[in-house]
Amino acid sequence: MTSLSENETLTKVGPDTGMGKFMRRFWLPALKSTELVADAAPTRLRLLGEPLVAFRDTSGRVGVMDHRCPHRCASLFFGRNEENGLRCVYHGWKFDVDGNCLDMPNVPPHQDFKHRVRADAYKAVERNGLVWIYMGEAAKAPPLPDIEPTLYPESEMDITFILRECNWLQSVEGEIDTSHLSFLHFGKVERQAFQAGHITGFAIANRAPEFTVIDTAYGSMYGAHRPADNGQTYWRIGQFLFPFWTMSPVSDIDNNILARASVPMDDTHTLWINFTKKSVRFPTDRSNVTRKVEDADFVPDYLPTTTDWFGRWRLKSNSSNDYMIDREAQKTRSYSGIQGVNLQDQAITESMGPVSDRRREHLAPSDLAISRVRRLLLRAVEEFGAQGTLPDCATDPARFLEARGGQLMCAPDGDWIAAYRAAVAKSQATGLRGAAE
Repeated sequence: MTSLSENETLTKVGPDTGMGKFMRRFWLPALKSTELVADAAPTRLRLLGEPLVAFRDTSGRVGVMDHRCPHRCASLFFGRNEENGLRCVYHGWKFDVDGNCLDMPNVPPHQDFKHRVRADAYKAVERNGLVWIYMGEAAKAPPLPDIEPTLYPESEMDITFILRECNWLQSVEGEIDTSHLSFLHFGKVERQAFQAGHITGFAIANRAPEFTVIDTAYGSMYGAHRPADNGQTYWRIGQFLFPFWTMSPVSDIDNNILARASVPMDDTHTLWINFTKKSVRFPTDRSNVTRKVEDADFVPDYLPTTTDWFGRWRLKSNSSNDYMIDREAQKTRSYSGIQGVNLQDQAITESMGPVSDRRREHLAPSDLAISRVRRLLLRAVEEFGAQGTLPDCATDPARFLEARGGQLMCAPDGDWIAAYRAAVAKSQATGLRGAAE
C-alpha cells in the first residue's frame, strides 16, 4: 500500500516539493508552436504549480516567465508584446525573452537600475512544432530528450493536447496499465471480431496476462504475456520514461512509434500530450467489426479556448456531462458506453478524484508495473534530494532512444527482451535515418 506521505511525495509538484524539484531537471513539452504568434497577446500557462505567461517576440523567439512583473507584481498577461519584449502596462517596464529588463520609463535616467532587475524567465526551445521549457537552472539544462516520436518532423506526426482535471500520476498509471485494454476498451469484443492472425486478438482470447517488469536507464519496461497460437507467446511491452512519459503497446513493435506525456500543470491538473506517427496502425484500423462493436474512434472535440490558466485543450465531453455516456450503448455494443478509447481513459482517470487516495487501493499482480514505477519515482526523488543524483537519461538524452512500446510474438522459452531490442533497432535504423535526412 502507498502511504499518505509517499502519495504526497509522488503527487505534489510545486517548487518547494521533492518531486517538483526533480521534475525541474527535465525538459517539459508545454505548447504547440502555433499557439504563439509574434507580437500577439501572451498566453497564460501553468506548469509545476507556477503561473506563467508565454509569448513570441518580434524576432520569433519564445519567452516564458512568471506572470508577475518584478516591479509591483502586476500580471504580465495584460502586457504589450512589442518590439522584442513584453511591456507591463502598469508602469511600462519591459522585459525580453530571457527576463532582462530593457526599459524602466517611469524612473528618471539617473535613477534607472534596470541592469539589476530580472523577471523569472525559463529557457524555451522549439523542435518539430512543439515548445519545450526547462524550469531548472538554465546553465544546467541538458539537450532536449531523444524520445523517439518527438524526433520526427511535425508533418509526419499527430500531436494531440488534452487537459485532464486530475493529478499527473493518475494519468501515467493509466498508460502503464495494459490489462484494462481487454475490459474498458474491448470489453464487449469477442475473439472472432479480429481477423485471423491479428495480434491484438490474443488480448481478447486471454484477458488475464502475467507480467514481467525490469528497471532501465530511462525508467522501467514491462512485458505482459499471454499464450498465443502455434505454441508462441504474445507480449505487450510498455514503457515508463522519467519523469512522466509513457509508451503504450498499441501496435506491432516495428510500427508503434508513439509516446504520451502527462505534464503536471499543478497538483490537480495535467496536460496530456499524445505523439503518434501518422503511419501507426491501430487495432481498429484493421477490423471493421471491432470498430463497430466498440466505437473506438475518438477525435477530440474541444470547448472554445479561454484565457484563464486552464482554458486550453478542454474537451466538450467532460465530468460535468458524464463524458456523454450512453447507457443504452453500454448495454448493447460498448463495455463503457463512452465514445472513444482516449475519452474512456479520460473518464476513468478523472473519476479517481483530483488526487487519488492510494491508501484505499488493493493492488493485484496485474498492477506490477504501477507499483514498480511508484518505487522507482520515490527512490529517484529521494536520491536527488539527498545527493543531487539524477537518472542517466536526465543528462544523457540518447538513453531515451532505447525505449519503444509495442506488441510482438516470441517462442515460449525465447528471450523477449532480445527480441524487443532487435525489432526496435531494425525499425529505428530506417525510420530515424529517414527523419534525419
